Amino acid sequence: MSTPSPVGYGSGFVARHEAGRAARARSPRSSHRQWHALENRVNPLSLLEEQAESRVPELVPVRYERMRASPFAFYRGGALLMASDLATTDNSGLTVQLCGDAHLSNFGLFGSAERRLVFDINDFDETLPGPFEWDVKRLVTSFEIAGRHRGFSDSERRATLYAAVAGYREQMATSARASVLDAWYDTLDAERVQAWLRDELEAERAKKRQMKGFESIVAKARGRDRMRAFAKLVSTEGGRMRIVADPPLIVPVEDIVGGRLSAADTEARMQEVLAAYQRTLLVDRHPLSEYVYVHMARKVVGVGSVGTRAWILLLTGRDDSDPLFLQAKQAQASVLERFLGPSEFPSHGERVVRGQRMMQASSDIFLGWQPGFAGDGGLERDYYIRQLQDWKGSLDPEVMVPRGAMLYAQVCGSALARAHARSGDRVQIAAYLGDSRVFDEAIADFAEAYADQNEADYRAFVDALDTGLLGASPQ
Repeated sequence: MSTPSPVGYGSGFVARHEAGRAARARSPRSSHRQWHALENRVNPLSLLEEQAESRVPELVPVRYERMRASPFAFYRGGALLMASDLATTDNSGLTVQLCGDAHLSNFGLFGSAERRLVFDINDFDETLPGPFEWDVKRLVTSFEIAGRHRGFSDSERRATLYAAVAGYREQMATSARASVLDAWYDTLDAERVQAWLRDELEAERAKKRQMKGFESIVAKARGRDRMRAFAKLVSTEGGRMRIVADPPLIVPVEDIVGGRLSAADTEARMQEVLAAYQRTLLVDRHPLSEYVYVHMARKVVGVGSVGTRAWILLLTGRDDSDPLFLQAKQAQASVLERFLGPSEFPSHGERVVRGQRMMQASSDIFLGWQPGFAGDGGLERDYYIRQLQDWKGSLDPEVMVPRGAMLYAQVCGSALARAHARSGDRVQIAAYLGDSRVFDEAIADFAEAYADQNEADYRAFVDALDTGLLGASPQ
């Protein structure tokens, strides 16, 4: 897919195209291959300890144990570490709304408001405006680290890295050529991905197996809905529905607040929270108004997010057979802020939601924010709120094979480009990237070098855990 030529376009397009080409002078595409740790590089372990200070103390060891599972798990939890390193690299000056943590496990399928299954980025905790290549570097490096973990050969990993960057570059060129509204509305739904995979695999004998794998992901995603969550997480006690305790991973609210708040006080407070949250939703007459609060519990989520406050809220609609689960997740300052400047929004919950709405073509209708909910400890914290489960599914990196990884990398790169094309100047970025593989090769070289850095940091992390210099393993 070639980069759009300015010939035949209006003067505004031409100026944007020339600005993108001019960016190569201050930041050559080949410069993005460079990675070497500076002598004064911040100690990664000190960054992890700094993050631990604002987290639930008893959950910090859980976070560390999840991160020590593999170099890939460590990378998933190390968004701050990489942001600190990216801040020392060359900067294109081409700004987009960054995901901020665009590793491969933060892409996947979810249900849109139109009840279609779409593929997109699905985590925006760190979103903030910044140079587009930061997201590209984090995504591509994640495939290099996952490929090493899976035992892929050097050539198999390299092909996967090229696929990810080419997917981004070619889609950005397509978005630059598109009309304004077509670029904004462009969405990857499951049927479109499935048709693309079928075309790509047409001449391969492995087609049947690869297609079956994707269809399995789709089927699992459709099965992960609110009724499945209800059956898994809720029991009836004394005629009242309650979220089942599974400490320390799931802890009901009454076990946290103790005797400070009665059940009635908690319910009254949550009704106030939900009323304030409803005012941040996109429509005035929203289905949330027909639901009532029943119960809530703190739930451990993810890898990098472990230790931040995350609540699951059980609500009912028409009756007890019509449940809804919401997740209220604490929003802290983005790991990018110390390097790119503070958010323009008054709360980090709003920052996350505004960023997600900008980057996703179709977002959860329950996506909103609640600034300053007084949670455990009585401290004011920012939260964003969304559905807990709504047709969510993604590739499991523990079972991916080389050909599947390459195809998935291309789809992820394409999805990232669509998101950046909505918030940044897609014409400038496409002109900067160009038609050749100069940028592809540079990012692939960076990914390989940074994967080496990640392995070194991972070994230091494990040694620190084993010697007691960092945290303590849960019993």
